[in-house]
Amino acid sequence: MIYFTADTHFGHYNVIRFCDRPFASAEEMDEAMIQNWNGRVTGNDTVYILGDMFFRSTNAEEILKRLKGKKRLIVGNHDGSWMTKFDYARYFASVDKFLETSDGKRSLTLCHYPMLSWKHAMRSYMIHGHIHNDTRADFWPLIASRDNVLNAGVDINGFQPVTFDELLENNRRFKERSLTGNAT
Repeated sequence: MIYFTADTHFGHYNVIRFCDRPFASAEEMDEAMIQNWNGRVTGNDTVYILGDMFFRSTNAEEILKRLKGKKRLIVGNHDGSWMTKFDYARYFASVDKFLETSDGKRSLTLCHYPMLSWKHAMRSYMIHGHIHNDTRADFWPLIASRDNVLNAGVDINGFQPVTFDELLENNRRFKERSLTGNAT
């Protein structure tokens, strides 16, 4: 099985307030996301992490050891600091800034940042992170209008890695709610 996730921000207390996450502490958030992850991902599954996995985390390596699956990291803007603290590469099947791939059924372009134009955009999907659940940005209407631009962020995907079909449905619902003013 293939899963997608982004913007977990393990260890980041302030993201709870910034994104209105339903946790009392960073520790509670981290444990919930680890349990959610391991409750669905097996050792043979692939998980694409579209950036910002940790932020100011003091236990990144310990968390990586606990997470199941073959992890493939697409580096985000907050990943640089934790990546200097230990040999992170041994926990990932690959580490990229950008990736064009396929899940066997469809072409996928993976990047931490949302893109509005990419190779084969008319017949492929752009999967991203970075924006969490923010619909206030000037570019949000452009993203919301594109059915093939999908946010893998945990804030709209139940704080867990999701399959492509779940990603598609969660984004459809989130975009629909954002147009009616009920995105959060």
